[in-house]
Amino acid sequence: MAYVKPEEIVENMLQAGAKKACLSIKDLLLRGFLAGAFLGYATTLAILAATQTGLGIVGAIVFPVGFVMIILLGLELATGNFALIPIAVKDKRTSIGRLFYNWTWVLLGNLMGSVSYAFLYYVVTTKMGNIDPASIAVAQRIIDIAESKTIGYAQYGFDGILSAFTSALLCNWMVTLGAVMAFSSTTTSGKITAMWLPIMTFFALGYEHAIVNMFLIPAGMMLNANISVADWWLWNGLPVIAGNIAGGMFFTGLILYWAFKTSGNKLQ
Repeated sequence: MAYVKPEEIVENMLQAGAKKACLSIKDLLLRGFLAGAFLGYATTLAILAATQTGLGIVGAIVFPVGFVMIILLGLELATGNFALIPIAVKDKRTSIGRLFYNWTWVLLGNLMGSVSYAFLYYVVTTKMGNIDPASIAVAQRIIDIAESKTIGYAQYGFDGILSAFTSALLCNWMVTLGAVMAFSSTTTSGKITAMWLPIMTFFALGYEHAIVNMFLIPAGMMLNANISVADWWLWNGLPVIAGNIAGGMFFTGLILYWAFKTSGNKLQ
């Protein structure tokens, strides 16, 4: 049978979380770098599709290609690890120290990959700065999105930070569900279909994903968006990472763990 029962899914989540917590710094950085770059690819593809068609939902439909590549290749995405490793700690399969070790190095790898792709995208799109980004529809759209994700929140002060946090919580509830749904099938086609649904949902709703933003906001800055590094991290980076942690850890990882983990479902 291709379908995997929820109790087995939770056991697979625990095993994956424990395994991820034991990876070396080299593996975390390299796999994190690729994951960040692939999400950058997917984001530019989604924005291009939405711009060409005038339909945001089309962008959401194609965006999950990046997530599928990440999961099928076994790469490291911090937002997915926000759900998997805490329950491995809860189940005493790894330590809290290993949790923070993984999150720190994976976030750094994701950042490096996202910013690297943003720079390469800038080089190609503007021909090394020789073309005005404002004259390129997709580039202008990236600028607008980047500004809305930073100074768009800044105008509301603390309420803006709280809004970014909440949007990030809702985002990673779906993103981590996408990672979990990959465990619900033993076939590649089943995994892809199951993952596609929650990832498309979060992107269509416009919620805040820290790693996607690690591409979008630096790319916007390179394309002359009115954003500073302080704007990025104060109004988006830090509250979005915190919201992604809360959404993934509590609403996906721990709730599924409490709902389906029993003393008898541990695989030997």
